[in-house]
Amino acid sequence: MIRRLFWMSVGAYLAVFVMRRLQALKPDHVARRAVDEVRLFAEDVKSIAARRETELRAQFGAGDAREIHTTAYDVKDGR
Repeated sequence: MIRRLFWMSVGAYLAVFVMRRLQALKPDHVARRAVDEVRLFAEDVKSIAARRETELRAQFGAGDAREIHTTAYDVKDGR
């Protein structure tokens, strides 16, 4: 009796665990995570490019070598 109750509890736990993992793989969740990763990558690229441009302007004397500030864009994504 106790063994059956134990295995039934293990089965219920595994069923809940698998259901939650499958829900995390829904297309809208995957797409949202991918968009967030791409957005973070784009922000990193912008900041690195601005820093490098400032270094090059200072090195070659092209224009003023002031720090170039990147603008944080508030893009609406339909949510």
